[in-house]
Amino acid sequence: MFPPRTFIPPLGPPKLTPRERALAAWRGIDLSAAEKERADRTRPAEAVLSKVLSGLRIESRRSEAEIAKVWNHLMDPNIVAHAQPVGLRNGTLFVNVDSSVWLSEIVRYRRKEILDRLQHSFGREMIKRISFRVG
Repeated sequence: MFPPRTFIPPLGPPKLTPRERALAAWRGIDLSAAEKERADRTRPAEAVLSKVLSGLRIESRRSEAEIAKVWNHLMDPNIVAHAQPVGLRNGTLFVNVDSSVWLSEIVRYRRKEILDRLQHSFGREMIKRISFRVG
């Protein structure tokens, strides 16, 4: 359910221990260049988190979960028992139906009603079309 974890190597040279700092000071080595290099590579957490969250598609997953929740409360229980939304891409809601008989019933007689209800709840920009498939 969760994406596999990946190892992210630390940026820049490793931090110096107090012992290493004391030895560098005793030897007369200037560490300010190394410290500046490490400081230049730091990035605010906001920039890192926004990139990570966009990679995980959190917003689209949240909207898909909201659609599934509304679907279960808004639709006829017979439809809910046989059809469930599985994804939303580019304004098209994908719905899996458990049999070809129910697929035919929904596509022929209920498609317009379902689309109208969902567009009323979420807006015409979010859900433009519905694609039903047996799955």
